[in-house]
Amino acid sequence: MIKIGIAGTRGLSTLMGLKNIEDVEIAAMCDLDEQHLKDSAERIGGNVKTYRVFDDMLESDIDAVIISTPMQCHVPQAIAAMEAGKHVMCEVTAGVTMDELFWLCETVEKYNKIYMYAENYIYDPRVQQVRKMVEAGLFGETYYAEGMYLHNIGNLFTYPNGKTSWRSYWQCGIRGNFYPTHSIGPVMQWFPGERITEVSTFSPGVYNTLGLKQDSGTTSMCRTATGKLLNIRVDCMSPRPHNMDYYHLQGTKGCFNSKAHGDDINRVSFIDEENDSPLHNMKWQKLEDYDMYLPDRYKNATEEQKQAGHNGGDFFIVDDFITALRTNTQPELNVYKACEWTAVGLLSSLSVTNGGRTMQVPDFRKNMPLDEKKITL
Repeated sequence: MIKIGIAGTRGLSTLMGLKNIEDVEIAAMCDLDEQHLKDSAERIGGNVKTYRVFDDMLESDIDAVIISTPMQCHVPQAIAAMEAGKHVMCEVTAGVTMDELFWLCETVEKYNKIYMYAENYIYDPRVQQVRKMVEAGLFGETYYAEGMYLHNIGNLFTYPNGKTSWRSYWQCGIRGNFYPTHSIGPVMQWFPGERITEVSTFSPGVYNTLGLKQDSGTTSMCRTATGKLLNIRVDCMSPRPHNMDYYHLQGTKGCFNSKAHGDDINRVSFIDEENDSPLHNMKWQKLEDYDMYLPDRYKNATEEQKQAGHNGGDFFIVDDFITALRTNTQPELNVYKACEWTAVGLLSSLSVTNGGRTMQVPDFRKNMPLDEKKITL
């Protein structure tokens, strides 16, 4: 039996996933808000133990921790958990400073614990379907992609009790692409073996009336080691309906556009090589016409698994974490990918405040030399 502790009531996004896996128990939960903690424990059910203090939960006999607290708590809590002998799955973003990212890598290496990044948008069925289509060569060589996270969070700057939320500081109290990984993670699935090496960020400026520093839309241009280009846009301040997961992919043989709003469809288009079709004769097709490329585990998902959230993604991300624990193998979404994708957002703040200056993204990897753990303008 694998015993899981959850830090933060937001961690209940993993609840359905955890409950649908055999020999897994949600044994403990921690939150500073006593009423939220009580309500969440009732929702979990069973014999879950509750804690107000995170370190107290770490002293229990849990095997792993799912960290779903505010983002400025992620690295301190992940380090504390691994020092206590626990494995970690951590919500986005991985950290809030570049030094934290270096500390996080060092801690995973020192204690040899499983660390998984909980970037659940990667597990959306259509993202994984396009990945399989890329692997099959349908798009040819992929060289450009876009990811957008457009989410007005103006209602989250204060808590229900009227106190100022942490989002007013660590998210919208700073400039730059503060929340990039819901965009970067999925599109990087379509560039196998690549890593991001450079980022340049631009914005139209601040147009909100709340007195917050966050720009009204931020665009980061990311270049990979082989010159591929990613366009990442985040806008959490502009008045608009939500569109939290728009993606575009371009390759030498075709392209993919995700639906732009609720009543739209996901589209693909390919060169008709058999008939030597001119490029201007390409036509859009429904992505669902290529459902044969949907990974089997999505095709065979139970109704309970599909209801876990994010079209079933919240089940499969938990399933991969539990598999990593059982096999003692670092997952695909390891600490180095977590730090690379988070670094894009942190470095974008320096870039946008320096007129879009190109920032070099460190090569996060095992036993990274000390002289590479620095940021220069």
